[in-house]
Amino acid sequence: MSKPNIIQLSEFDITQKIIESLSNVCTRAVLFSIKNESKDANQIADELKISLSTVYKTLSTLEELALIEIDKYVISSEGKKIKQYRSRIGKVEITLENSEPSLNLYPNTENPKSEP
Repeated sequence: MSKPNIIQLSEFDITQKIIESLSNVCTRAVLFSIKNESKDANQIADELKISLSTVYKTLSTLEELALIEIDKYVISSEGKKIKQYRSRIGKVEITLENSEPSLNLYPNTENPKSEP
């Protein structure tokens, strides 16, 4: 069996996926936005001045990678259930040794998960 190339590795290696995701400035901005306080997608979009669709796509990716979680649900004035997200990580360290990346994720202690 031949050694997988970088593209093939990135499809299967969670560390690589997280590193690639965190290299995106928009992803980092969304993650930092919800580190100290949980927010809904509209609040994030307004704060960062980016489109709501970009925020939803970014939140979906971050949730898939388990870097964020739904902190709580709030009910809007129209009676809609709205998700509020928070970062699960407070610090990230990425190191490169012998051409292999190493990823250390530290829990977010700034904003403990809200009670339901």
